[in-house]
Amino acid sequence: MSELYKLKGKRALVTGGARRLGEAICRALAAEGVDLVIHYNTSAREAEELARDLTGAGATAKTIRADLSRKDEYESLVARGVAAAGPIDLLVNNASIFPPGRIDRMSESDLFSNITVNALAPLVVSREFAKQVGEGGAIVNLLDTRIVEYDRAHAAYHVSKRLLADFTRMTALEFAPRVRVNAVAPGLVLPPEGMDAEYFAGRIKDVPLGRHGEPGDVARAVVFLLASPFVTGEVLFVDGGQRLRGDMYGF
Repeated sequence: MSELYKLKGKRALVTGGARRLGEAICRALAAEGVDLVIHYNTSAREAEELARDLTGAGATAKTIRADLSRKDEYESLVARGVAAAGPIDLLVNNASIFPPGRIDRMSESDLFSNITVNALAPLVVSREFAKQVGEGGAIVNLLDTRIVEYDRAHAAYHVSKRLLADFTRMTALEFAPRVRVNAVAPGLVLPPEGMDAEYFAGRIKDVPLGRHGEPGDVARAVVFLLASPFVTGEVLFVDGGQRLRGDMYGF
């Protein structure tokens, strides 16, 4: 990449970094010369295998476990990452949960668990990151293209990602000028856990480009935002134009 991208030698904490989009993001950052702190919860084997792969390819990669539904664990995540690997320059809030559930049956527990993991934990981790990072820190939050519509099949998840979108813009203002905060909103890139590519079959019609994306598309967008020094408070949609089908909230 061009000299605009000055990520080499920096260190990034990626939550949910062991698998799926998180793995793609870690690999893309390592290819740019970034050292990694790979957060995981239940994917210890995958995290360790990825760390070995990246270390063998010339990066420095550490792993750290935390349950982002537990306050003590997400509050201490950055401090533990710094203790394990050294100061952290970049943060990617990728980890999330995606349970189904419509609003007519949404319980208090459903709502709070989604908000805790998908919005509150990223906010707290971001605040702790901002306290320790020097000038030039950068954060990217992972959203969802469905934030511009109403995802009635995943109501609590939808609310939590909408909240994280608001936190993205709020922290972009509050953390400036030392720290930039942006977000990537993927569309049809990976099927949900437990589903195969058939998941895409009935949904491609909603994508103007007529196909689904790949994890690398999202990873490249994350790298771009982390490396772009005059961009903050933005949401970059990586969805093949899907959001253009219906914009409920005015993005």
